[in-house]
Amino acid sequence: MSDQPFVRPDVRQFLTYLNALPGPRMHEMETAAARALFLASNDVAELPVGELAVIRDLAIPGPAGTIPARLFDTVEARVPGPVIVFYHGGGFVIGDLDTHASFCAALARGTGLPVVSVGYRLAPEHRWPAAPDDAEAAARWVAGNPAELGIAATALILCGDSAGGTLTITTAIALRDDPAALPVIVQAPIYPATDLTTHYPSFAAFGEGYLLSRDSLRWFADAYAADIHHARASPMAADLTGLPPAVIVTASLDPIRDQGRAYAAALARAGVPVVFREAVGTVHGFITLRRAIPSAVGDVAGFILALKAVVTEAEAARVSIQAAG
Repeated sequence: MSDQPFVRPDVRQFLTYLNALPGPRMHEMETAAARALFLASNDVAELPVGELAVIRDLAIPGPAGTIPARLFDTVEARVPGPVIVFYHGGGFVIGDLDTHASFCAALARGTGLPVVSVGYRLAPEHRWPAAPDDAEAAARWVAGNPAELGIAATALILCGDSAGGTLTITTAIALRDDPAALPVIVQAPIYPATDLTTHYPSFAAFGEGYLLSRDSLRWFADAYAADIHHARASPMAADLTGLPPAVIVTASLDPIRDQGRAYAAALARAGVPVVFREAVGTVHGFITLRRAIPSAVGDVAGFILALKAVVTEAEAARVSIQAAG
């Protein structure tokens, strides 16, 4: 039996192309250039946003000024129901509302729910804990301002990828400990970083040649400058009991894969319902690589199906508890 990990054919083709590209790597660039490169890569790597009934920019008051956000919805008017709050990935340094617009549109279409994408402050201009501060403030605003948002929301679903997956978890913990105007009924982190204090095997196994590299992770960490022992940076350090049900997705060829696995296991030990999925044979970042890696379309569809099922159960439980009360 081969010791080599399974790599899908389309992933292998993409990695061969990526690793042969000339020029500096992202961690060798100035921050502005890295952000521009990430955004420009959407044109070749990601699917178009497509048409939706509502794509509207929002301005959320935050702890240090306005937090930009964007609403994605399939209908212009809807009955009361849950709303998804989404946090983009990018190592807390790159990424924005535009880099993840296509995925947010797909999430709105697939779930049939409104999605509010949050453009939190980025490092190194705004180091930790600026990102979790903004993430929490945005979720509280969405919960408490249905009229301004134009949505009759009943509950929050928190979702995000990579760094945004971490913010999904830290915000779920914050709103468990100090509830917002609406309950958080589901957390859905996609390939999150959850424990920056532990050396996991996947970091060594996939730290070079699989898109997200050890050097890039160190570059992100240096810029973010978090207290890695604090639960708002390494949420595995927190008490996880009483958190909302989770849908967790990892990628098998990801250097931070094991952090997502460990979080799913820790939630299960804490008595939190967990649906865990691993996209086998693919890399970190696949939700925004659906043109470059066509099989990622199926991965995203599988995640959305799992999320819909958990949301349906969680919302039914919320309604039952409310009626009983």
